[in-house]
Amino acid sequence: MAIDAVRFLHVLAVVFMAAPLYNLVVVGERVKFGKAPFAVDRYFENVIKGAAIRCYVYQLTALATGLALLPLAGLPWTVVFSHRILLAKLVLLLALMALLSVVHFSIQPAIEALLAQVTGDAMPQEIALRLAPLRLSRKRLAAVCLFLVITTVLLGLQVASQFPLVLTAILIALAALFAWRAYSKSVPLGWV
Repeated sequence: MAIDAVRFLHVLAVVFMAAPLYNLVVVGERVKFGKAPFAVDRYFENVIKGAAIRCYVYQLTALATGLALLPLAGLPWTVVFSHRILLAKLVLLLALMALLSVVHFSIQPAIEALLAQVTGDAMPQEIALRLAPLRLSRKRLAAVCLFLVITTVLLGLQVASQFPLVLTAILIALAALFAWRAYSKSVPLGWV
């Protein structure tokens, strides 16, 4: 029974790591406003920056429950280094944490510092021009993170029963295509 509860928490934590997709949706929705009052920018930035801490919690939960599943399944923790799918999942999770750290500790503070300079209702052009590359970098990293999350889910499904290599390659290619689409266009209808 304990293994089932931990497995549930593990899967739930990974599901909640969907922040990159929703951050891309938020960015896509922000574009629809065009030149909007500063309050709109501030609102969207608050939504995006607030996701980072939650994502760390979900990532750490996924790591802790993933490691807890090993002894519950009768496996030593060292199996992470000999089981290529478990090792790949660990590397992908660590990559996700590193990318989130780049956004949270570098890009987002730079954005916040620029936004703190805004007075009034309108964003000055010089600040908007300095924000654009930071936001683009953050958006690109969100797309990479989305791809990594989807790939991690795909590998998670294969811990106990591996898919044929061709199917895995096709699904990874589809994950990349979806991440690119979410990056480059709005995804109002999800998959469609």
